Amino acid sequence: MTQSSHGPVWTTRRTLFVLFFLSGFCGLVYQMVWTRLAFASFGIITPVLSVVISVFMLGLSLGAWAGGRVVAGLVRRTGFSAIFFYAAAEFAIGLGAFVVPKLFGIGEHVLLAAGQTDSFRYLFLSAAVLAAAILPWCVFMGATFPLMMAYVREQEPASTESFSYLYLANVLGAMFGTIIAAVVLVEVLGFRHTLAFAAAGNFIITALAVDLGRRCPRPAPAQPAGAVAAAAVAVTASGNRLLLWILFSTGFSAMAMEVVWTRAFTPVLKTQVYSFALIVFTYLGATFFGSWIYRHELAGKTRRSLAGVLVALAVAAFLPIVTVDPRFVPAVPDLISGNYYDGEKAAILVVLAGICPLCAILGYLTPSLIDQYACGNPAAAGKAYSVNVVGCILGPLFASYVLLPLLSERMAMILLGLPLLALCLVCGQTLTGRQRAASALAAVGALAWCLFGAGDFAGLLAKRSQGTRVRRDYAAEVISYGQSRNRRLLVNGVGMTTLSPETKFMAHLPMAFHQPRPQSVLIICFGMGTSFRSALSWDVPTTAVELVPSVRDAFDYYHDDAALCLANPKGRIIIDDGRRFLKRTREKYDVMVIDPPPPVEAAGSSLLYSKEFYAVVKEHLNPGGILQIWFPGGSLPTLEAVLHSLYESFPHVRCFDGVNNFGIHFLASSDPIPPATGQELAARMPPKAQADLLEWPHPLDLPGYLNLVLSNETRITDVLMPGLDYRITDDRPFNEYFLLRQWRLYSP
Repeated sequence: MTQSSHGPVWTTRRTLFVLFFLSGFCGLVYQMVWTRLAFASFGIITPVLSVVISVFMLGLSLGAWAGGRVVAGLVRRTGFSAIFFYAAAEFAIGLGAFVVPKLFGIGEHVLLAAGQTDSFRYLFLSAAVLAAAILPWCVFMGATFPLMMAYVREQEPASTESFSYLYLANVLGAMFGTIIAAVVLVEVLGFRHTLAFAAAGNFIITALAVDLGRRCPRPAPAQPAGAVAAAAVAVTASGNRLLLWILFSTGFSAMAMEVVWTRAFTPVLKTQVYSFALIVFTYLGATFFGSWIYRHELAGKTRRSLAGVLVALAVAAFLPIVTVDPRFVPAVPDLISGNYYDGEKAAILVVLAGICPLCAILGYLTPSLIDQYACGNPAAAGKAYSVNVVGCILGPLFASYVLLPLLSERMAMILLGLPLLALCLVCGQTLTGRQRAASALAAVGALAWCLFGAGDFAGLLAKRSQGTRVRRDYAAEVISYGQSRNRRLLVNGVGMTTLSPETKFMAHLPMAFHQPRPQSVLIICFGMGTSFRSALSWDVPTTAVELVPSVRDAFDYYHDDAALCLANPKGRIIIDDGRRFLKRTREKYDVMVIDPPPPVEAAGSSLLYSKEFYAVVKEHLNPGGILQIWFPGGSLPTLEAVLHSLYESFPHVRCFDGVNNFGIHFLASSDPIPPATGQELAARMPPKAQADLLEWPHPLDLPGYLNLVLSNETRITDVLMPGLDYRITDDRPFNEYFLLRQWRLYSP
């Protein structure tokens, strides 16, 4: 779109900006909500996240490529303006908001018989089901770019930079979609109504586009058909290939880095839903800034050299390695000790600022390359954009399944920066000798520092604690450190649990209350394996379900008898999502022990606190069966939501404060849980179970120890506030989305 346009053209251009702003807004809302709904249906596991992102990007790639190829023929055969086909695509996207959740429900039943989540069969079928549910609507999203570019060419035949204009609007909309969905929409509306809100946005776009097409009919072609093709091949064939290779490489590295950043930044950003939203918002905000600079330079007819931009990009790729260095981020030493400090917000800003230069340069580079390659031709732009998105598809898969299981986050980021250094070498011939020398010095210096000078979280812990072990897999980085009873378990840098008697009571308390003696136990969330070990001391079949393989493999770090427990024929550990395991198994249990990952606000944790989950639990509890839920502590509204969901699902709930006055043990059942004294509970426990509970020295005897917990019982009716409409459901994850309540801007 030329910057010299005036009058009706200027009005049309502003309308197109609004349309693509809304389109980007809705697209990011869909991606966020669909990802979460996929977790609820298929499990909170890395393969599901990777498949959703890859299918989403694949749809964009196919849509951009196909839309660019077919739009000219559609316009020629029908006589309609391209704006009407764009309107049809947006309308179809809006329909997807209502269809995708239903397809997820169908796919969930298909996958229940597919085996564990780390099996090849499950991974293959999950990819197929998710592709069938999401791909069609993402294809329509990708097609919007070439369809709208075709309309721009109808109105302004000489336009050669329409892609970058639309890209700028789309990125700005996506940025606002990310933050508004995370902070406002889901908390106020829930997932289902958030999708409806986004669908309304697509339908508004459809109406505006149709109105624009009626007011601005398609003019007659102003130039020979061959002129468009000639403009699109203004650069040489070898130059075209180089541009496409750069687009692929930058998309590959950038999206792979985003996956690595999500894991590397967790020690500082935590595991809340807002953490990922902050990363995406920062990424998109910096990208928008870079695109805005490019458009500003176009207006002044000044453009930076490609070689210079690539050098800056390569150097910026290594900056996040420096800003996440625990020696420069003061939050990390405090996180090691488990204490939080007043400078935590400053640390978050430092970490996020580290990715801004790279994202801004990408925001400048990507639209400029596509403009240069396409010269306004929709087909050429669709091809170039699809090549970039193919890189965005392969990058996250490579990072998730190749780099992160084998390497530290620091080494993964270094390797992903190497392709960008290679591009500098290829394009560096256009620089002067002095510029090449300065660029080489900057790039080599950045690489050398990251290799030999930078530190990482696992390395710092290894220096501070002898015997630290680091395990990596596709799901997480697991660090075990400490000595004796002070051993710690960190998953992606976040403390999960300690060797605490609370984890013993999680198993022994419900098993002792169960009458008669329980014959089967299920434990969801393995942690250090303490509850699993305690349940086995009752000599009953015990199943533990754990998401992260490396957490299971760290069992022997915390318990000397781990090998004996693993060899026990009555014990088994399954790698799967706990909720999904319950849905696909036919087994029933006398006792279920669930210890959701801390903190209670952690992303995805509501799926183990929701009423829908409790409905599944009840289907797999034997008559008289007891569910134990651990609540680590949190705000009063969150506690009320947890209590309401539990009390509305089970008619009998008992609450006991933790033995160390930390957290709450909830025991829930469809049948009454009769009261008992510490002496009575102790008498029900077999000798091995009694010895297990007293394994760690305590001044009281076993009945006194049990009475210490029983004396801290609180009647649930004394805690519940009937007037509050607080509860946790799959659609309204009350505990995860809380900022508006915390800021006192909203109350349900």
